[in-house]
Amino acid sequence: METNLKRIKEHIEKIAEFTSTPGRGITIFSYSNEDQKVKDYLIYQMKKIGLKINIDPIGNIRARLEGINPDAPVVITGSHIDTVRFGGKFDGIAGVVGGLELLTVLVENGVKTYNPVELIVFIEEEGVNFGSALIGSKTLIGAYTVDDLKSFKNDQGISLYEVAKKTGLNPDRMSEHVLKPEEVKAMIEMHIEQSVILNLENIPVGIVEAIAGRKSVLIELQGVANHAGATPMEYRHDPLIGAAQIIMAINHIVREQALPTTVGTVGKITCKPNMPNVIPESVNFVLDLRDIDPKGIALSLESIKEKIKEVSKTHGLDFQIKILGETKPLKLSNMVKDIIEGVAREKKISYKKMNSGALHDACVLGEITEVGMIFIPSIGGRSHVMGERTNFNDIKIGCDLLLGSILKLAN
Repeated sequence: METNLKRIKEHIEKIAEFTSTPGRGITIFSYSNEDQKVKDYLIYQMKKIGLKINIDPIGNIRARLEGINPDAPVVITGSHIDTVRFGGKFDGIAGVVGGLELLTVLVENGVKTYNPVELIVFIEEEGVNFGSALIGSKTLIGAYTVDDLKSFKNDQGISLYEVAKKTGLNPDRMSEHVLKPEEVKAMIEMHIEQSVILNLENIPVGIVEAIAGRKSVLIELQGVANHAGATPMEYRHDPLIGAAQIIMAINHIVREQALPTTVGTVGKITCKPNMPNVIPESVNFVLDLRDIDPKGIALSLESIKEKIKEVSKTHGLDFQIKILGETKPLKLSNMVKDIIEGVAREKKISYKKMNSGALHDACVLGEITEVGMIFIPSIGGRSHVMGERTNFNDIKIGCDLLLGSILKLAN
């Protein structure tokens, strides 16, 4: 058995049509019209092959192919369909389509696995809409409560809880749908690499050994707004100057004082009142720290906090530091890795063992079950941008490896 390249391509290209930014990349936010159109398309395809479909109270889709023993723990694959703004058509979506394709192949060939196999389409993996990543998978395993869902708000100040309610969902009942460890045998997520290694080394598949942890930190600096021309430099309390100095220091701290595997990024800044002739009153920015070793994150954050205190004192600023979200580093299952590697050898697929600097729903599921990941190359290593590209032949190779690995796990 093997997967169908033409069908894989058709699914991905069709989903890419459902964007709120046509001609400027793929933008699909959870609970948006585009999100619903993608879900409608996927559910139609799932029903065509006879999958049992369950949409949980926050919108995660669980599509199940029953096994010989329906009471046996389920084997899961899946990923997400939400994107960053002006993103690409492969991030997350390739893994969802890969899961749909492997289930289609099993149905077409009349294959009955011992364990049930389930495709999960997670909501709000990226976190760009409500300020926290991996909300769908974290809520599914019970890591987030209804109160947490009420605290996650979009740029309009509306909570995920409220938005889900408006779309006809009932988050208050999410506790009845939490996935328990005894219900799951294993999970494999296929995903584009989002980095340069596989592409540069011309290797079609990566077998992931560890996923970096992440800490997302909101830093708020409060100064005094005033006239840009009439206020002497020595009497200013300018939070934007302070933010610039802190951001420059973050780059130095992460490079020089943390671990070689630590990375730190500031990619979102809000300045108020954001006028060209007004000294800013306040500046907020979000720090994204990641490492496969939690020590790297802790070392960086401790030094960065000291720098914030120092700069704020120098410029007469008030500050607040708030942790927006945190995901622990995860070493993936040796059992699942061995199965993926064995299938790759059987199919004569070249592979590389590697780590993931990006977060994935798989690292959340790793808190309750055995987890593995398959990477496929990103051309030029580009992701989260309009220029994101992956060769469809590489996606098929990944899908074939996913199919073989899920078959072994489910039997």
